[in-house]
Amino acid sequence: MSKFDYKHADMEKIYAINNISDYNADNNTKTLNPLVTVIDFSDASIRDWGEVDVVKFQYGMYCVYLKDVKCGDMKYGRHYYDYQAGTLAFFAPGQVMKMEKPAQPYQPAGYGLIFHSDFLLGTPLGKNIRNYKFFDYESNEALHLSDDERKMILDCFTKIKFELSQPIDKHSKKLIASNIELFLDYCQRFYDRQFITRDSVNKGILEHFEALLNDYFESDKPNTVGLPTVNYCAESLNLSANYFGDLIKKATGKSAQEYIQHKIIEVAKTKIFEADKSINQIAGELGFKYPQHFTRFFKQQVGSTPKEYQQLN
Repeated sequence: MSKFDYKHADMEKIYAINNISDYNADNNTKTLNPLVTVIDFSDASIRDWGEVDVVKFQYGMYCVYLKDVKCGDMKYGRHYYDYQAGTLAFFAPGQVMKMEKPAQPYQPAGYGLIFHSDFLLGTPLGKNIRNYKFFDYESNEALHLSDDERKMILDCFTKIKFELSQPIDKHSKKLIASNIELFLDYCQRFYDRQFITRDSVNKGILEHFEALLNDYFESDKPNTVGLPTVNYCAESLNLSANYFGDLIKKATGKSAQEYIQHKIIEVAKTKIFEADKSINQIAGELGFKYPQHFTRFFKQQVGSTPKEYQQLN
């Protein structure tokens, strides 16, 4: 019985994706390599959830999906995934994603590239896989493809599947890994395009980031929480830290951490000229645990200590 047969399961089903052969079998796909597969989901059986309300997918492999049909709302972490028909979604080993029951049984459609981390051992991609930060993106962060980009993605899938179907020789692993890396490089390029062109989703994030920092330093949070972090800002904006960081970098030329540091200095310069405030007091109001840390940080960023800056200006 396929693990996708949920008719007599509990209200929440756990589906672990740990094995290429098992996953292929559940999707009516022949196993050509025990560590890599390309799946055409239109070959799979109709998904009937029966009495199950939620399926929790546990990823033990790298999985990339190009879905062509609405198949239930996906929730990654606390947020719903921006995963419409015709978008690419990326999942890495150790991640968990929940999918809520669709309105009715459906025929899967689309494609999937699934590969085990063991396949990457000894390959250049194995050393660089963590550079593809979109595997750690969370909600509202799927890759939305243009028609031309979709054709390119499908062409990459076709080449990988072609290599998988060839008799194994000394070139097989290198060519398959190289084609996976080429596919991921294209995805990185398309994400860079999306940061610029998808204004309907990304518009205003920089303004919200600026307002978030302003509110932070006007509140008591620096005293109670400390300095604002990239993770705190990303979470407050309902974004993953990686996606948020990439977006800010594209928008400003600075990393999110650099942007926060610039804001700290901006606020510090204002506070330095407020009457009757000591350096110790300013350090605490900014979120520094120790005044000497503030002095050192200020000098690194400005070139002079707070006292020297005050006297010079």
